[in-house]
Amino acid sequence: MVSPRASVNKLGSALPLLLVLWDLHYEGAECGINAEVEKQLEMGKKLLAAGQLADALSHFHAAIEGDSDNYLAYYRRATVYLAMGKSKAAIRDLSKVVELKQDFTSARLQRGHLLLKQGKFDEAEEDFKRVLQSNPGDKEETEARSQLMKSDEMQRLNSQAQTAYRQGDYYTAIGLLDEILEVCVWDAELRELRAECYIKEGEPGKAVSDLKAAAKLKNDNTEAFYKISMIYYQLGDHELSLSEVRECLKLDQDHKECFSHYKRIKKLNKQIMSAEELIQEGRYQDAIDKYETVMTTETQVPVYTTRAKERICHCLSKNEQAAEAIRLCTEVLKLEPDNVNALKSRAAAYLLEEQYEEAIQDYETAKEHSDNDQQLLEDLEKAQRMLKQSQKRDYYKILGVKRNARKQEIVKAYRKLAMQWHPDNFQDEEEKKKAEKKFIDIAAAKEVLTDPEMRRKFDAGEDPLDAESQQGGGNPFQRGWHSWQGFDPFSSGGPFKFKFHFN
Repeated sequence: MVSPRASVNKLGSALPLLLVLWDLHYEGAECGINAEVEKQLEMGKKLLAAGQLADALSHFHAAIEGDSDNYLAYYRRATVYLAMGKSKAAIRDLSKVVELKQDFTSARLQRGHLLLKQGKFDEAEEDFKRVLQSNPGDKEETEARSQLMKSDEMQRLNSQAQTAYRQGDYYTAIGLLDEILEVCVWDAELRELRAECYIKEGEPGKAVSDLKAAAKLKNDNTEAFYKISMIYYQLGDHELSLSEVRECLKLDQDHKECFSHYKRIKKLNKQIMSAEELIQEGRYQDAIDKYETVMTTETQVPVYTTRAKERICHCLSKNEQAAEAIRLCTEVLKLEPDNVNALKSRAAAYLLEEQYEEAIQDYETAKEHSDNDQQLLEDLEKAQRMLKQSQKRDYYKILGVKRNARKQEIVKAYRKLAMQWHPDNFQDEEEKKKAEKKFIDIAAAKEVLTDPEMRRKFDAGEDPLDAESQQGGGNPFQRGWHSWQGFDPFSSGGPFKFKFHFN
């Protein structure tokens, strides 16, 4: 479908050439131009040809002030108005041209074109018929007859569209209106009718462009702004909804429906923005509380409850409340299986729970709907490394601590296990060998998880003690038990000071 602005630009770009051709056709005509008016017209004409519309317009204003009965000045000003997309002003000037010079068929034909674009069929047909009655040239006659046929066809389609709408056949009405609006691009009523059909068909998002066009085509169209605001609100875009309802109130500050909706959306918008600020500050529990308030503020539009749950899930994941995050994200994903944000948050929670395969599946599903998310790709790679790592040696599992365990918890778990599995505790050779291996793993886990840099690498999916990833293969924890004899699990370094003795 051709937009009103595109149609205006296309028409405007051709009009300077049409004007020059018309001037040649009427060269030598008696226009009653005095020297100053002629100067203004000539300057305006040059500026128009150069595309300097505002400057050209000022010269044509001056020409009309100098001679208010100069039809040529009005005609040229109409040309500028058209190039600027001001069709209503152009029609006024063309009407003045026809009033001053009734046999000026070019002006009448041009006005008919514009009236047809506005959907004013009767007025447009009157102009085309008058052109045919004025003994026009072959080209103008052909054009007038063509436009009359087009106008008749548009009226026929319009009648069918109105009938389909009244019968509730909105799909058929939309198809007919599509054809009409290819020609009648400036008809605000037909655009509003098509928007209403889209809404009735359950596709409100498609109605927005028509309503926005109608808001520009019709003066003080508060109803269009109100409908646009309500559509955005129903779709969950609270910021755009607030912006559009403000446009309504600019036109009429006492508009009852717009003012009521403004208060409602302003309150909700403030709560959401406040919650997002808390998330940015890392205050996740406060953000959760705020989003729970959002759900109590708006209970009639389900999308806001879903969005609030999505953001609460994100906060729970960030706050390492993994089980609750998984539960809430799953609720959201039952309603919106392709919700990328919920998939990413649930995947992060799965990682906390060491459910790596589930996390990878969520990240891959999210990737299908968000190819350009670099952070998502990095998170997916991390999850894949962690899965691979979990199939080897997991230092957290060795010590029996959570991935978010503090250093003190890690050291405490290490000491307890080191006491339990110290080889001196075992007499049987087989048991002693098993204990030696266990003790080495426990010591390795403590070494990695109490060193910030090594732990960071491990959390990112890389085993800093993996011999395959070491330059030179120098992994101290691949040595035998003899290298660890005399090691004190309770000291921070140095030789072992005592041995265990048992009766």
